Amino acid sequence: MDDFRLPPARWPRLQLFEFTDLPGLPRPIRRWLGDYLRGIVTITRLFEPAGPRIAALLGIARTDQVVDLCSGAGGPWPALSPMVEAALGRPVRVRLTDLHPDGDTWTWLEAGTARGVTGHPGSVPADAVPEELAGVRTVFDGLHHLPPAVARAVLADASRRGVPLLAAEAVERSVAGLLGVLLSPLLVWLVTPFLRPVTLPRLLFTYVVPLIPLLVTWDGVVSVLRCYRREELLALSAGLPGDMEWRVDRARPWGPSATFLTGTPRAR
Repeated sequence: MDDFRLPPARWPRLQLFEFTDLPGLPRPIRRWLGDYLRGIVTITRLFEPAGPRIAALLGIARTDQVVDLCSGAGGPWPALSPMVEAALGRPVRVRLTDLHPDGDTWTWLEAGTARGVTGHPGSVPADAVPEELAGVRTVFDGLHHLPPAVARAVLADASRRGVPLLAAEAVERSVAGLLGVLLSPLLVWLVTPFLRPVTLPRLLFTYVVPLIPLLVTWDGVVSVLRCYRREELLALSAGLPGDMEWRVDRARPWGPSATFLTGTPRAR
């Protein structure tokens, strides 16, 4: 799949870099960026429509475990896990995984979030998930970080094993999407007082030296420029090994929409 190419587009996708992609980014800054992203998706309830979708996939797979890939700072799970449980009608276990896991972040999340959300300590490549990590797979705001061949390999690994998968993206490659992320500095300034823990360094690099608003804005613009459109997501999921049905839709509780790519094993 190394030679996979996206279909031509008027507005081509650009594989640029985000600061959160850089392994050398200082841990406090990475934590503050992750805290903001988790906070803004929680406040806007952007990924709330994922709750019943994931519950349905858990029912199909007859499991109560979700394996979240490319988890970074934990994504929407502190707020989303109770919604999945409510839709499913029973407790759910969520394993957060990442290629470069941050043990401190896992510990902090486990202490402050709903029961059943735990971090996996080892490195987990999203395109080669270990057999022992069984369960419905999710990817929140992670697919756009990957070049097409790698993103397709992530989908292929799930398809080959017949594992249901849901990938969600908060932004879209459009003029409206680009204009929206340009409001990021204002949102960072508004949201930061509600993020925990409140520390002097976080406030300093948000309001006095506006490093965090600038980095969030850069990463937001890049996310828009390299996120996958509907037709590209369908191209990524076409012709994969296994027998999966893939669909793309957009949904929102209110305000901006999120994009959902869902892979479901076909009934035999």
